[in-house]
Amino acid sequence: MKEKGKKQRTMKIPIILSLTLSLVIILLILYFTVDAKTINQLTSTHIKYEFFAIAIGLNVLYWFLWGLRLKVLSNAIDKNVDIGLWESTKIVIANLFLAGITPSMAGGEPVRIHLLNKEGMNLGSSTAAVLGERLLDAVFMLVLVPFAFFIFKDKVYLASVDVELIRYISYGLTIGVIFFLILLAFFIYAIIRPERTKAFLIFINSKLSRFRKNKEKESKVISRINSEVDNFHKSMFCFVDEGRKALFKASVITVLFWSTGFMIPSMILMGLGLPPFFVESYAAQILLLVIIMLPITPGSAGITELGIGGLYGVLVGTGPGSLIGVFIILYRFVTYYMNLVAGAIFQYRIFKSVASFSLDMINKNK
Repeated sequence: MKEKGKKQRTMKIPIILSLTLSLVIILLILYFTVDAKTINQLTSTHIKYEFFAIAIGLNVLYWFLWGLRLKVLSNAIDKNVDIGLWESTKIVIANLFLAGITPSMAGGEPVRIHLLNKEGMNLGSSTAAVLGERLLDAVFMLVLVPFAFFIFKDKVYLASVDVELIRYISYGLTIGVIFFLILLAFFIYAIIRPERTKAFLIFINSKLSRFRKNKEKESKVISRINSEVDNFHKSMFCFVDEGRKALFKASVITVLFWSTGFMIPSMILMGLGLPPFFVESYAAQILLLVIIMLPITPGSAGITELGIGGLYGVLVGTGPGSLIGVFIILYRFVTYYMNLVAGAIFQYRIFKSVASFSLDMINKNK
């Protein structure tokens, strides 16, 4: 009972921290951007609520497209399972809660891997499907980052935005790209050098085993590591052989589902009576995605709001009467708080818990 209470407190910390950071930064942005001119502009503007409804609908469509991609990858990797669209979408929605309160959305991966495992896939194949998603996302972003830089390079100099803020965003983008390249290199190395990967995981396990209360036979753990790394290696290489068609489908879906999410800010802008900035907003979302994937704060709270303020401040302005603060609130409501609530509901329905969720609970549900 005491251990359970400790786990609940441990899990509540990133929840409270991510929500607090997000709300504090939003309040600060409102404090520095909302004035009498902003209120006058809001009251004189014809707010188009239908565009806010479209933004919410696009976010739901984003979930289903993500689920469709997971379904395509999973069914291609393991021919013995046939995961339906609703099942894969439920897995995606359930992962949103932990993804929203952990750096780089990393907390969502164990949830997706576990739930795929419950659907009948072995652990190695489940891991390959989820890491395959990450690989497709990384390639998508790295290909489009130069396009985003090209779109924004002239607008930054023309806009009346805090130069220091833009400089910090540039640092974040540079670090983000380097971080992704390092992760991509490790990922590819793990695929082409499975024996080295096994040796590394066995070494890590030997170091961590001394801290475990539930001791397991070393031979059994090593056998499981060898088996799952082999499954992972085999699953990833299936795309090189018979899974090329599935990989192509997943790549197309990747473009569609990110593009769907990238349309949300334009809908919110039109709802506020502002120009949609379709191309510029698409570029801004790519740059923002690189920034928020850095493992800095839980759910990238605070970092995201500042990134949105800097990037969209270039488009809509940050001076007196600007609606940038209102835009940030609406954007975060649709793409963060809505995901957090939906993820919490689905996670609770599956694991019968939210705040006390842990990897131990995953093991108990096997």
